[in-house]
Parts: sequence; structure tokens; C-alpha cells
Amino acid sequence: MRDGPVTGELRLEDTNGILRQPWVQPERTSAGLGWDRQYLSVQRERPYRESFKAAGTHLVILHLDGPVTVRRGQGRLSRSRQVPAGGLFIHPAGRDLTVELGGALSTVHLYLTDDVLQDAAGLDRPVELVEELGTSDRLLEQLVLSMDETLRCWEPAARTYLDQLGSMVAAQLVRSHGAGQPRPVSVVERSAGGLGDRQLVAVRAVMEARLAEPVSLAELASVAGLSVSQFSRQFKARTGLAPHRFLLGLRVDQACRLLRMDRTPIAEIAVRCGFSHQEHLTRVMRAHLDTTPGAVRRSS
Repeated sequence: MRDGPVTGELRLEDTNGILRQPWVQPERTSAGLGWDRQYLSVQRERPYRESFKAAGTHLVILHLDGPVTVRRGQGRLSRSRQVPAGGLFIHPAGRDLTVELGGALSTVHLYLTDDVLQDAAGLDRPVELVEELGTSDRLLEQLVLSMDETLRCWEPAARTYLDQLGSMVAAQLVRSHGAGQPRPVSVVERSAGGLGDRQLVAVRAVMEARLAEPVSLAELASVAGLSVSQFSRQFKARTGLAPHRFLLGLRVDQACRLLRMDRTPIAEIAVRCGFSHQEHLTRVMRAHLDTTPGAVRRSS
């Protein structure tokens, strides 16, 4: 049985408590967006020293500025380091934390359930990460920033993309920051082939039936009978596209068909095809087809 946060949206209550302290000034969080396996918060922190009880979530902190001195641990077991912008602080689930921040700092906090790490590792038991202070990992840094950018421009249609990012973060944590865990190479080897015909037909049918709704990777993986990480790899091996890109293509194709078929208002077509509003559809069509909904309609 897996230990961790309750099912449903991952909440502030599922974190270790740093973000509930008075010295933290939040700018934006994922609260209320239905993110079930990750919680993201961007904030300004003032200097502090405090101890926190263990949480069921793994924590990655990205420093957005600095350098600033950070100390973790107590007494003779404490470690201190001057962490520059781009430095990472990694704290595993299930461990108490004592930390001292020596100066004001802007940070991104990303909390992940152990489920997403188990999936990435191909395990059915808790994943153990190494405690790290001021480490550098450019890939992990860019993935965390991509998650923040997704939060800044949140659209419900981005749910599949968000899950993809979360899986990539988890895979990098397991691969580069795991504590004696088997690497996910064997999982990659087992999943090197693409989806079978029946799996692809079933997954595509769900995508097409749910164009107007957010669809999670977990739901699509379940249809294929695979874990999220296996599904993502096999789907891309078969189609050449990540699931969120393939789904976006289906949404754009359907929008074009509807624009050519009838005179339904463009705003209504956008929502029916899974876009948040007309401007969202226009932005995506410009990027992918170098055209606009109005131009497609006029050409019919």
C-alpha cells in the first residue's frame, strides 16, 4: 500500500508546512486547478529558521535569485551552503526538515506525490531520494520552470501536458537523485516498442470523445493498460508525438472541420473543441497552422 497524500487535488495541507508560514509571500499557486500529483507555488521568502514535520510529498525548491546562504539540519549534523540562482534544494518524502534561510529569496516549490516517482521508477514501493542542498541540474531546472510557465498561462486543456511534465520531473529525480533505487533503464527497455493497434484505437477514441474536457495522462494510460511513464514512451514511439501534442492536433483538426461546416460562433466552437476561449484557439492555430479561425471560415 502506498503512503502519501489523499487522493484528489494535491493541496497545501499535503506539503511540509513551509508555505503556510508568515514569512512567505505567495505570488501564484496551483491551488484550485485540480492538479492531483503535484503542487506548485512561486513566492518570495524572508530569512527564517524553522523545523518542519515530515510530509508524504517529495519537495524540490528552485532558487530564482541569489546567491543566498542556506543551512539544513541541526547541530553537528547541519550543512551550510551558499546557493546561487538556479540552485536546487531536494527533500525526500517522509523526513523531518530543519532549515535556515540566510537572506530574502524568490523560489519555486514543487511538491510531488510518491506515486508519480514510483511510476517513473517502475516500482511498487516508496522511492527514496537523496537530500540535496544547492545542487545543479539544468534539465530539472528547466522542467520546473516549464511547470511554472504552464501555471502562469493555465488552460484546462493543458492538463495532459502538465501530467507529461510531472512524469519527466519524476523520471529525472529517480534517475539523477535517487538513493540506491534501481534506475528506470529496465522500464525503458521493456517499453521501447510503440502502442499496439488496439491500444492506439482505444486511446484515440477516448481523446476524440473528450475533446471538450481536460484529459489526464493517467486516464489515457489506464485505457492502454499501462503505467503513465510506459504509456508516454510507447505513445510517442508509435505516433511520433507526445500525448498532449497529439491531443492538441485532434482539437485543432476538429475546430477546422466545424469552422468549415457551419456558422456556429467561433467562441462556441473553441469551447466545444477543448479550448478555453476564442483567443486560445486563435493562438494555437497561429502557432500550428499559421492561420486564424476567421481565415479558415472565410476559405470554406
